[in-house]
Amino acid sequence: MKFSEIVEKLGDAATTTSWNANNDCNPEISGLAAVDQATSNHLSYIEGAKFASFVAKTNAGALILPADEALQAKATQLNIAWLSAPEPKLLFAQAIRLFYKPWQPLPGIHPTAVIHPTAKVGNNVYIGAHAVIEERVEIGDGACIHANVVIYPDVQIGDSTILHANCSIHERTRIGNNCTIHSGAVIGAEGFGFVPTRSGWEKMEQSGYTVLEDNVEVGCNSAIDRPAVGETRIGKSTIIDNMVQVGHGCQVGFGCAFAGQSGIAGGAKIGNRVILAGQSGVSNQVKIGDGAIASAKAGIHTNVAAGQTVSGMPAMPHKQYLRISVILNHLPEMYQVFKKLQGKFGKD
Repeated sequence: MKFSEIVEKLGDAATTTSWNANNDCNPEISGLAAVDQATSNHLSYIEGAKFASFVAKTNAGALILPADEALQAKATQLNIAWLSAPEPKLLFAQAIRLFYKPWQPLPGIHPTAVIHPTAKVGNNVYIGAHAVIEERVEIGDGACIHANVVIYPDVQIGDSTILHANCSIHERTRIGNNCTIHSGAVIGAEGFGFVPTRSGWEKMEQSGYTVLEDNVEVGCNSAIDRPAVGETRIGKSTIIDNMVQVGHGCQVGFGCAFAGQSGIAGGAKIGNRVILAGQSGVSNQVKIGDGAIASAKAGIHTNVAAGQTVSGMPAMPHKQYLRISVILNHLPEMYQVFKKLQGKFGKD
């Protein structure tokens, strides 16, 4: 595909400010690649000034650039076709769709699938080999249920939702439209509910519901638990990475992003557009305000205000954490000074 064709096809996908290609600089593009791995038939991108040096180093035939006239002039000088966009990474993501379409099987039901007679299956649905769909399940139009998926009774699956191989959807789960549940994920299993007694732990039955609103994506081997009463709710357009735990009764707002191995204990309330970086943890009943960010490995034991960034364990405001980190790096020298002073003035 000629670079000029790519520009034309991306016209409706993003607002572009300018582009450069002519008969001498309009390469044939066969795919996309990272800027440091691209060859002359690849399209790549430069996200900002931090990566500006790659313009002179890359072998890419074409680049998506930010609105930076110096970078554009450099690319032109090097005879690299370029396209400028306000958000180069976003446009690059949209360009990938021109060359790659995720595999999706044609509608149909595999003969080995086990579907209860009371289940309701919509139009144009695919159900793969050895999938098990229990009683009173409802599956919306255009859904895709891959091999070995198990759907417990009384589950509702929305239109165009994809359940990848070997995920499990437990009873009393409601999954919205255009959701994606990846392999190994478990949605709506029993929350960790036990009551201590003198003779041991008394199990508290988890009779509540698990609700995933529209456009939610859940990564491989993640778990979202069902509560004893009420519901666990994941807001629309929230994305959850691999191996993430969301405890029973959590309320998660829209547009959140939880990175791998992050964990949220039961009853936590997470606002809208909250970001939890990898291996961060949220204690039970904690409230996190809209737009807050937790850096990697942050341990959140108290409420976090809207818009605040926290780091460390226990978590604290990020700027405070940075100051403490600087001091920690100097502790060995500080200790030696302390020992000298102690020797000079005595231990008392």
